[in-house]
Parts: sequence; C-alpha cells; structure tokens
Amino acid sequence: MSAASLDSSGRCALCLEGTRGFDAAYSFGAYDGRLRDLIHLFKYAGVRSLAKPLGRMANAALPRTEPVDLIVPVPMHWLRRWRRGFNQAESLARVVSRRTGLGVCTALRRTRKTAAQAVLTHAERRENLAGVFRVPRPEIVRGKTILLMDDVFTTGATASACAQVLKKAGAKAVILLTLARVDRRWAEPSGRSEKFSGDS
Repeated sequence: MSAASLDSSGRCALCLEGTRGFDAAYSFGAYDGRLRDLIHLFKYAGVRSLAKPLGRMANAALPRTEPVDLIVPVPMHWLRRWRRGFNQAESLARVVSRRTGLGVCTALRRTRKTAAQAVLTHAERRENLAGVFRVPRPEIVRGKTILLMDDVFTTGATASACAQVLKKAGAKAVILLTLARVDRRWAEPSGRSEKFSGDS
C-alpha cells in the first residue's frame, strides 16, 4: 500500500477502482495523537469504560440526514473476540444505538480467522478477506440501509468486503461509520500520519 493512498480529493484506491462496497463513509477524526491513544487503550488495554465517550464521538460524525435503518458492527472471529473479551465495533455500535434509537444486529459472521490486515498490501488485504464474511439470516438486512460500524478505517478493505456481502444478502445501501480514519496523504518518511480535519 502506497504512503499516499488518497488522492487530492480524499478518494481512496477502493473508490478510484470502483471496488468499494459501501455507499458513504464518515469518521470522527484522524487516527493519530490523543484519539489514537484512546483507541489503543480501549481496544488493546481493555479499558472498556472508554466505549461510551468514544461511541459519542463516532455518533457525532454521522449526519442526521442519512436514512439508516439498522446498525451492524464489523464482526471478529470468535477466537480473537474470546481473547480480547469484547468486540470493540459492537461496543461502539451499542452506544450509537442508545443515542440514535436505531437497533443493533450482529447480522454478519466471520467464517474464519485471517492474517492481521496491518501487515498486508492493499491487494493482499482483499485476497485475505475473500469469502470471510456471511449473513446467516438475509431477511434481517433485506431492503434496509445498514450503518456498518467499526473503530478504524484504514484502507476500507474490511468494510468493503462486509458491505458487498450485506448487499448480496439484499441490503439497499451500506453507510460506514468509524471512530477514526488513517489519512496517508500526509504521511511523513517515518510513516506517522499528520492530523487532518473533517470527516471521511
């Protein structure tokens, strides 16, 4: 994956290639600085009390004009969830649900454990996720606009794979909501991304 994976208008490679599955994407802020530290404490250090304030941040990024019917968190493999003790995307989704009145449904299932996405190229990420997600009960999402919830938007490969499966199951549209987004346009030689303002 190139260090400048977004073009000047903020479009990622998935958008440029027409391979994204979601219809829109919103993020609270950059995956950097204090927000990144908070996400790491929540996700890796198990500070689950951060779910509420972080969920409120994510909710603030969702335009009220988006006609969403149901929130679906990005699933984790059962073994990874067991080791961590919770699914951070689902925890954030529960907070957004309480603030919007939208229902949360774990409509997606992850069928197998995959290699860590962070160490893979863009093409390898898509290959890594091929056939990983499924919707056991399509009637739950059929005809609905789904708010797909995750913590961090990196390349969009995971979200795209989830969105494509949801649409195959009959979802009308998929809107992605994440707490943070990696913006690689401003990457320094060290690989650290500078802050950017605005939603994805």
